[in-house]
Amino acid sequence: MTGRARLPLAENLRLYSSFYMRNRRGQVPQNLTGSLLIAHPNMMDPNFRRAVLFISAHDANDGAMGVILNRPLDKHVCDLVRETPPEGLADVPVFLGGPVGKNQLMFAAFEWEDANGLKLNHNVDLGEAHERADDDPSSVRAFVGYAGWSAGQLEAEMKQNAWILQKPSRAALTPDRLPKLWFDIMRGLGPWYKLLAAAPDDPSLN
Repeated sequence: MTGRARLPLAENLRLYSSFYMRNRRGQVPQNLTGSLLIAHPNMMDPNFRRAVLFISAHDANDGAMGVILNRPLDKHVCDLVRETPPEGLADVPVFLGGPVGKNQLMFAAFEWEDANGLKLNHNVDLGEAHERADDDPSSVRAFVGYAGWSAGQLEAEMKQNAWILQKPSRAALTPDRLPKLWFDIMRGLGPWYKLLAAAPDDPSLN
């Protein structure tokens, strides 16, 4: 996890997560790189409740890595770092990327490839992030933390029906749609998922 553009945050926080869900049928693709991982409505883990993640790397032997896309912190880089950010990066929006490494800020770049769909480059240094922000501000995101799985962990969660897989689309990932992306996806999956998505976090409130 070295070589990324990172800036120290003003505060250090730690957050841990674990969850188990009922095992259900379903085949798991061999490689989930480039996929959207959508939290099932029954998932109650606060780290991933109603989250939409992009899987940037997945290998059966090494595990998987990704970032949450739909949790903007309503802050910019300049709001979270102690030192002055490089020119052009101060106003880059910051997202909560996941529960791992939440004491550092990471720059990442999204690239659409005709043959392979969406690619997320985590290894963006400050110079490259500055250039990309000048050329296409929407291609650069800043993340606090990321999501990581050890070898076999994500595959096991898929078999437990913890996640729903989708391919990313340009329209769905426009910045203004991200905060409501999970609900939009649920509505698109049909009436049953729309009903589950509307349920309160506390079942006793039904």
